[in-house]
Amino acid sequence: MRQLFGTDGVRGVANIEPMTTEIAMQIGRAIAFIVKENSKTNRIVIGKDTRLSGYMLENALAAGICSMGVNVLLVGPLPTPGIAFITTSMRADAGVVISASHNPFQDNGIKIFSADGFKLPDATEAEIERLIVSHKMTAHRPIAEEVGRAVRVDDASGRYIVALKNTFPKQYALDDFHIVLDCAHGAAYKVAPHVFVELGAQVTTLGTAPNGTNINQDCGALHPEKMAQKVRELGADIGLALDGDADRLIVCDEKGNIVNGDQIMAICAQELLHQRKLRKKTLVATVMSNMGLEVAMQRMGGSLLRCRVGDRYVVEMLRKQGCNFGGEQSGHLVFLDHNTTGDGVLAALQLLAIMIRKKKPLSELAAIMTPFPQVLHNVRMTERIVPENIPNFPAALQAAQAQLGTNGRILVRPSGTEPVIRVMVEGEDEGRITELALDLCNVILQAESC
Repeated sequence: MRQLFGTDGVRGVANIEPMTTEIAMQIGRAIAFIVKENSKTNRIVIGKDTRLSGYMLENALAAGICSMGVNVLLVGPLPTPGIAFITTSMRADAGVVISASHNPFQDNGIKIFSADGFKLPDATEAEIERLIVSHKMTAHRPIAEEVGRAVRVDDASGRYIVALKNTFPKQYALDDFHIVLDCAHGAAYKVAPHVFVELGAQVTTLGTAPNGTNINQDCGALHPEKMAQKVRELGADIGLALDGDADRLIVCDEKGNIVNGDQIMAICAQELLHQRKLRKKTLVATVMSNMGLEVAMQRMGGSLLRCRVGDRYVVEMLRKQGCNFGGEQSGHLVFLDHNTTGDGVLAALQLLAIMIRKKKPLSELAAIMTPFPQVLHNVRMTERIVPENIPNFPAALQAAQAQLGTNGRILVRPSGTEPVIRVMVEGEDEGRITELALDLCNVILQAESC
């Protein structure tokens, strides 16, 4: 049972365990200890989003890494996928991201990439936890000139911008597009506008004035309604909303209608199938993806393979099955032919290229998939708990599933990043699934109040 790492690294309220400078320093030491045994370059990249607490955690991680004799490359605010790219581009031994992604500013997190740009496997995260609680690292502290040093990499953003633009077809430009871009006051506030402007688009920006406390606040991928409203006001061609670390994308069409990750996956999967570039004709998605996506893939002559929730598990499944495209309904879209993790800006570029090739607005392309009615509720708890341990809940869940039969499905799971239980009910009758979802939430709430 891991104590620090969840589904996406370590996460919590900044300055409260486990997100303290003390633990961050220990994590830094453990990462350095592990990579040093097989180090090729003796350096680790550290990047972050725009949260106020990023400064203290950045310094603590760097101190821990340097104390074990490994050098640090500080890239400052940069999207999570950008840090994965820089890690491989600069041949670093590992990359560390300080971000709590879509969470509010008071939270923060630590995510780690291996030298190949992929997130650490569970076994390596477990080894980091064992090193922190053991005394194994104490005897290996270097002294004198063997201590590591930290330097800033000033051109990291520029390198990443060029890499993103290179994923866009050379024969295309965005001169005919007016884009509303919401960067959530997060890590992409500088990078993302540059990419689209340099490709020729007219860009109206939102969420590009971070102050350390406004990241994800009523903006970005979690709150795309402002972006959609601005698209309607300006008559723009498309709206793009990123989250705090820019690894997810939510879109709206020219009419201001929200297009989620499932619909984007259907559009992109069809294009890859058409180009014979979708390996094994298979799209990888999570258990949260809509049944309509599965139906759409079958109609296209492809198939859908599901995995557990979390973009890291999408990537693991892609690599295990030899596939190259997948994602989550929440907007994590992984194009393994271009990057090693979810990338909101990259995904937007792939979508825009399809719009250009097909000469169709997004509203027409999104019609490829008809979503089944789906209801999702988040029940906040005072502490993390497994749903199976909630009194009366297993029986209530079984009864609800029996009522749906084969015409729908229910998924109940604890969040891997916060004390929340997510209840999702999907089926043909929206009124019925709404009622069933509320009934299940009430059982959880009743147990919480006892």
